[in-house]
Amino acid sequence: GRLEAVTQQMGYHPQYLDSFLKTQHYLMHMDGPLPFDCRHYIAIMAAARHQCRYLVNLHVLQFLRAGGDPQWLRGLEFIPAKLRNLNEINKILAHRPWLITKEHIEKLLKISEWSWSLAELVHAVVLLAHCHALASFVFGCGCEQDEGLGGRGSLKPLSLGNQCFCEATAGNSYSQELLRINRKRSLDSCMELDSLRERMQRIHVETEGRDEMRLLQQDREEGEGQGAEVGVQGGTEHYSDPSAGLSPLADTDGVVTGATNLACYMQDPDFGYQDFARRDEDQTQVFRVQDYSWEDHGFSLVNRLYSDIGHLLDEKFRMVDGLQSSAMAKRQGCEPSVFKRGIWNYIHCMFGIRYDDYDYAEVNQLLERMLKVYIKTVTCYPEKTNSEMFDRFWKQFKHSEKVHVNLLILEARMQAELLYALQAITQYMI
Repeated sequence: GRLEAVTQQMGYHPQYLDSFLKTQHYLMHMDGPLPFDCRHYIAIMAAARHQCRYLVNLHVLQFLRAGGDPQWLRGLEFIPAKLRNLNEINKILAHRPWLITKEHIEKLLKISEWSWSLAELVHAVVLLAHCHALASFVFGCGCEQDEGLGGRGSLKPLSLGNQCFCEATAGNSYSQELLRINRKRSLDSCMELDSLRERMQRIHVETEGRDEMRLLQQDREEGEGQGAEVGVQGGTEHYSDPSAGLSPLADTDGVVTGATNLACYMQDPDFGYQDFARRDEDQTQVFRVQDYSWEDHGFSLVNRLYSDIGHLLDEKFRMVDGLQSSAMAKRQGCEPSVFKRGIWNYIHCMFGIRYDDYDYAEVNQLLERMLKVYIKTVTCYPEKTNSEMFDRFWKQFKHSEKVHVNLLILEARMQAELLYALQAITQYMI
């Protein structure tokens, strides 16, 4: 049940890692409006939108450890209607957050016995945004490689020991002490995950689908290079089969406790990102930060409805903004703050969020084409990230800088989703 590969990559920026672990721990393990098993199931739903097996497998284990009903792992048809009703905003937030409206919020809050409370919905929205953005980081840093068929291995792991991601206690600084936190639990989780993998492998061997799966994966990889270019130019998106390369999970009694593919955790799997610039002008407008911002509006709302999470999120946003990137900026001939703001605003621009005080001509001046291709792919359809993009993008970057770019993507994307969702909640309340 660990996210060791994620903590290894984030470990290049220890202050940020400490802030991230506190937020993750609070969302999943501290007191809050949602039951613990539901939190992990929502995480499964969110990760499945991007076909992120790494996160799905992690939260399947955590869901069962939290006492979740194994039948739920058969798919959305087997979960309570209240949870299933969350699927629509999960889909919208993951791919086209600008489409979320107060009507979506009202529908969830006023469905008789299946209604959500405002506090529960805010907790769920933060979880969805958190896991969508974390999926981008997982693919962007190559952490998915261990779960896939023939992973990339493009980023070298930083050996930090057996740090247990989900059970790291909040508030510890990144030090030798952090590496020793819950070591026994980490080893137990490792054994549990190994056991799960063995069961998955045994079932996989017993089936005759290995060759077919390999062909599906090859077809997917061959099409991803084309998909990256589409991401920059806009137009219709093509998505690979979300079930490709996945194995069923089963316990020792042979009862299926997980889905044979990720499609069972989704409805409308073909719904994906479309360029905001190609939107229907009659349906949506540009989101102007001057009218609704995290600092002036989102922070206070989320903190009021889900105590203290606003402070943790705000610390994380500020932490990524404060990371040093002098080498990256120097190569571009600008100040670090200018370079980081260019990346941040470019990501927000892809989601229709605009800053009136920013000259967007700077984006093309600051960000080389391949860097833009990489950022857009990891942000909007991370499952399409491929090894060729890694090789072409990484050449002039140090490893810590690669991680830094992916942290900016993670946080900018998460804030974008939160802004749209919290604005819709605010409009509903008004």
